[in-house]
Amino acid sequence: MATAKVAIVKVTKDSILDDIQRLMELADYDKHLDKNVETVLKNNISWHLPFPSANTTPWQYEGVWRTLKKGGYDHITTVENKTVVTNAFKGERLNHYDTVNKAYDIPIKYNFRPEDMKWVKYKPKGEMLVLDKIYPDGIMIPDYFFGKNKIHLPTVKCHIYSTMTGALKNAFGGLLPTNRHYCHSEIHKTLIDLLVIQKEILNGLFCVTDGTTAGNGPGPRTMFPVVKNVMLASADMVAIDAVSSKLMGFDPMTIEKVRIGHEAGVGVGDLKDIEIVGDVNLEEENWDFYRGDNFASSVGKLFWFGPLRRLQHLMFHTPMVNAFIWASAIYHDNIWYPIKGRPRVNKWLKETQWGELFQEYGTKTILGPEDL
Repeated sequence: MATAKVAIVKVTKDSILDDIQRLMELADYDKHLDKNVETVLKNNISWHLPFPSANTTPWQYEGVWRTLKKGGYDHITTVENKTVVTNAFKGERLNHYDTVNKAYDIPIKYNFRPEDMKWVKYKPKGEMLVLDKIYPDGIMIPDYFFGKNKIHLPTVKCHIYSTMTGALKNAFGGLLPTNRHYCHSEIHKTLIDLLVIQKEILNGLFCVTDGTTAGNGPGPRTMFPVVKNVMLASADMVAIDAVSSKLMGFDPMTIEKVRIGHEAGVGVGDLKDIEIVGDVNLEEENWDFYRGDNFASSVGKLFWFGPLRRLQHLMFHTPMVNAFIWASAIYHDNIWYPIKGRPRVNKWLKETQWGELFQEYGTKTILGPEDL
């Protein structure tokens, strides 16, 4: 008997907002999110530069917001986080979230602004796998999330360190401070610890994953965008990542975070225990994706998982980390993106329905609350 439900629907440019509403209803979003408390939308900005499959899409963002408002959820906020290699404000503008924000007057909170939220020391009730060891002086999380609903908005894409990324990884940025790179060598266990914490502090948890264009290869940035025209939703973060990984061609239980989450009982990772609803026959899907590496990940893995692991503290817990941050920014923004990234973006913009829709978000005035 299934113990988790994941909805997968096929979507089109012309029906995308209605498709997202149907998707969320199939996944019973209203049974998992209390209308009487504030609901937080957690966008995923893996890169402030526009790149298909790397970031939350503007239609994903708008569709979830509209569905919530039509469903009677009156208190909705978006939370953005700071990373050492991305700029949240630039990401909002270049990925056209600002179009949605302005149209619906959506309040935005930033976890790096003291006036928006404070970081507090949290002692989890559940047993931690690694976070209490990585942060022996205390695990710091934002106080803003306590008692609220939270909806993750990731995309279907590969990841150089965690094989694939999605609902579980989306908590990494919002819940941990900028020194979260301390966790990379134990990334899978870290994500399960974060799920345990979320279940303790949140009122409700849900995820809507965008697979309109999925990311193949060395993600979460330097990928090959592949149009797939699907979206997923679930209240089980382990299950939706398991189904996403199966779509990509991976065996979910070989993905460490999925397996650990399933074995720890914080989610369902075994496909035989997941009810799939919607338009897609999971058994007929295999996108044959691969994780891959790029120059930056090849260097990083030497320190996180390879022979230079003993130098982690020296390299990443001291000011020397700034050299890696600078090198990553130069490589991704100033070398890889102009040479390899921009041609892939241009091809997507010119030849796909989603590239066309993305451009529309940059140039048009979208529907507002009065059109709900």
